[in-house]
Amino acid sequence: MNSELQYVKWWNSIEPFLFCFSEQSKVVCGYPISIFFIVVNEFCERFSYYGMRAVLVLYFKYFLQWDDDLATSIYHTFVALCYLTPILGAIVADSWLGKFKTIIYLSIVYAIGQVAMAVSAIHDITDSDRDGTPNNMTFHVVLSMVGLFLIALGTGGIKPCVAAFGGDQFDDHQEKQRRTFFSVFYLCINGGSLLSTIITPILRGQTCGIYSQQKCYALAFGVPAALMVVSLVVFIVGSGMYYKAKPEGNIMLSVCKCIGFAIKNRYRHRSKAYPKRKHWMDWAEEKYDRLLIAQIKMVLKVLFLYIPLPMFWTLFDQKGSRWTLQATTMDGNFGQLVIQPDQMQTFNPILILTLVPIMESVVYPLIKKCGFNFTPLKRMTVGMFLAALAFVCAGVVQLQIDKTLPIFPSTSESQLKLLNMGNNQLEVHLPNNFTVHLPPAQIDDLTSKPEEGNNAIRFVNGLATDLNVSTAAVNFGIIEPLTSSNYSLLKSGSQLCEYTIKFGFGSSYTIFIPSTFTFGPNCQESVTEVEEIKPNSVHMALQIPQYFLITAGEVMFSVTGLEFSYSQAPSNMKAVLQAGWLLTVAVGNFIVLIVAEIAKLPKKWAEFFLFASLLVAVCVIFSIMAYFYTYIDPTEIEAQFSQEKDEEDEDEKDKMRKTEEHVTKRGSVKSNDSDNAFKLSKM
Repeated sequence: MNSELQYVKWWNSIEPFLFCFSEQSKVVCGYPISIFFIVVNEFCERFSYYGMRAVLVLYFKYFLQWDDDLATSIYHTFVALCYLTPILGAIVADSWLGKFKTIIYLSIVYAIGQVAMAVSAIHDITDSDRDGTPNNMTFHVVLSMVGLFLIALGTGGIKPCVAAFGGDQFDDHQEKQRRTFFSVFYLCINGGSLLSTIITPILRGQTCGIYSQQKCYALAFGVPAALMVVSLVVFIVGSGMYYKAKPEGNIMLSVCKCIGFAIKNRYRHRSKAYPKRKHWMDWAEEKYDRLLIAQIKMVLKVLFLYIPLPMFWTLFDQKGSRWTLQATTMDGNFGQLVIQPDQMQTFNPILILTLVPIMESVVYPLIKKCGFNFTPLKRMTVGMFLAALAFVCAGVVQLQIDKTLPIFPSTSESQLKLLNMGNNQLEVHLPNNFTVHLPPAQIDDLTSKPEEGNNAIRFVNGLATDLNVSTAAVNFGIIEPLTSSNYSLLKSGSQLCEYTIKFGFGSSYTIFIPSTFTFGPNCQESVTEVEEIKPNSVHMALQIPQYFLITAGEVMFSVTGLEFSYSQAPSNMKAVLQAGWLLTVAVGNFIVLIVAEIAKLPKKWAEFFLFASLLVAVCVIFSIMAYFYTYIDPTEIEAQFSQEKDEEDEDEKDKMRKTEEHVTKRGSVKSNDSDNAFKLSKM
């Protein structure tokens, strides 16, 4: 009896969830089952993309051994391509393959690109002498560039399709569920971004290899590649449950054809003999519907405001390039937590998830309550200004970093190394009456600061016999008498042999073992360390203000900009504005290349201030354009055209009805006349 009672209680508890599911309609709690596959697919794809992108610029710099400028240029070229290809993907999906097939085919291309990137980061493939450095760098460069091109084609091509395909799964009466889906969809984008920017830098920091242990970029790219394969498999598994709308033509093609005809027709009638028209798009009236022309006019009005917007993205996307490179020269020790340079990007998705609800629920209502009309265009202007402030902060931080950097000889200078192997200070006289006082075991040798937060260590043997030196991480081998070992790079932390020293980030030491050295419990007392390059002393926490400002600017600029664009465009022109918006991102990344090449500023802080100044100037221009902009209601305008069209149709019907009545009357008169004639003839 008790077991039956427990069964009834258990059944009553799960009954609501069981009856949420309908096998016939394939619905779970009011949502189509298919959208769960789409949501998982999006999470895995975003993890794959942002995880790969988080470590990309460091891969260029430290694996492919490119300088900062080349690494930054290729990084922004890749990002620009990722925002150009969505236009191609939208046209292919709407005009040819349909959304489902487009997602499948381009996801396969995407996965191949990710695998190619992972393979390109395996240093052992061409490391013939097994020293940890690839001997055929061309192979790795070519393979990585092919991989990046395929990734840009894949991620950009499916970008406009996945969200729209998810929206297609809902019926007209499921508007509430559709809105919830898009909210969860956006959460998956930020969740995938957040987790990937935390995990992949950790994977990159590991060491791996067959013959030699190096930074594991292959693993950092391999995990995103695996997630992309999972994303593709999950999407295919749900194939039988999807509603697959047939391609019905792409509105962007219609818009382009209409604009092209208007320009061509205007050029044909450029003579003064033809009367002018109110708007140059009116020259398309001979071929296209007046409602379509009016809708294009509304879109062009918004696209005109897009002209200054690329400059915001020029600054925003540098958080993945210049800001990450800046973090490599900073101290990432947060006590119990050590932050990798590429993990600082994690602050962006964290702050987005925090600031969006705060802005919508607190800041904007409070501003409205104060009586200030904070229109969308004003919000966008403030967002641009906040992004400029973020780069001012980055420039100030860079000035502090530059103060801690050692001064190395230029190409026209030489470096003289003086080593005092004795126990007493020496006085050395150089030409031009220059005197140097050398303390014991003083060495100064490096020409650049150790990268990736590593520490350069070498040992000097002051004994009369050979010395075998090894640490937990590096075996220095046999050091001959009165000679020194080569520099080896050690990570931050504690390296313990007979002598213990705690390293910071980016420092350089020479450890001198004197002739009086003897092995024993107190042997470390006779070992001398010389700090040649100080460790990074500017803390990564100083980057947090610039990340906060750039993210606050993104929330006010990007989220508001899309909201404004959608509110000012006709319902069937959303895709056109989405394409225009993505195009501003692509152009912004190309501007990074142009400005960097033209300016060629030797100091990074000067470049940061230059970009901030350019955005402030653009911000002023945009504010003037916004001041003269008149907000419209596209629905009302479309309704007016529909009403006019209905009235014209009604008038046309009235004319046809009157014509038919007139013809009928004339027909009846003719029949009466013929009847009378017939009667008269019979009489």
